[in-house]
Amino acid sequence: MLNYISEILKRKDLLIYLVKSGLKAENRNSYLGYFWWLLDPLLNVIVYYFLVVVILGRGGPGYPVYLVIGLVVWRWISTTINSSAKAITKYSSIINQVYLPKTIFPLSFSFTQLFNFSFGLIVIAIFLAVFGYVPGWQIIMLPLIIVIQLIFLVAISLVVSYITVFVRDIDNVLTHIVRLFFYASPIIWEGSRLEQSDKIPEQFHIILDMNPVAILLNAYRAILMEQQIPQFLGLFMITVISIIVIVYMLYHYNKNEHKIIKAL
Repeated sequence: MLNYISEILKRKDLLIYLVKSGLKAENRNSYLGYFWWLLDPLLNVIVYYFLVVVILGRGGPGYPVYLVIGLVVWRWISTTINSSAKAITKYSSIINQVYLPKTIFPLSFSFTQLFNFSFGLIVIAIFLAVFGYVPGWQIIMLPLIIVIQLIFLVAISLVVSYITVFVRDIDNVLTHIVRLFFYASPIIWEGSRLEQSDKIPEQFHIILDMNPVAILLNAYRAILMEQQIPQFLGLFMITVISIIVIVYMLYHYNKNEHKIIKAL
């Protein structure tokens, strides 16, 4: 196990190369290039603002800021999960020729999307300034929340990339699972409204409260919008469970690297 981790650290140059090449590949054939990293979350906000506020007549004065935080954070989650599913199979030709720790590939996708998320933070900062939201001292906790989310997404990436090697159809199933979490999380709807709605049976509220996506979203909004300390119990549970999953998957990858090569 320790030797396997040491092998991953020795390949850090390859990891950096994969991140850089992934960033270049995303906008290689685009006229606007890296500007899309700013424009894409902005266009998402416009679309959902039109749907929720203009068409459905919901959302208050601070809803645009609420919405942009939800969409930017969710974009990091969804793109990481969807791209990581093919992290290993995409590089099957390289893997079959040279020995490399297979965990490097899902890790590279996780860090690539982290870089994209940093541009989303610029969009959030613009919305905070335009609508007059000034974060308090709690803003110092923002890097901690980002690290917790990164750990969470690394754990998911390692799992889905491994499963996809052996069950290729999981990639199609993931699309529906990700969509389910989108609508089950307070991304475009406000959590307080859902809790007050008699359309959602009370027995399902506990499931929504345990939703890791909702916990992360509420943490970002507490820091950036409400000048409050986030609920650390939920964040602590996400961190602990994610670290356990990462350790287990590293052990599992180490023991089954030959099976991955054979499946490819």
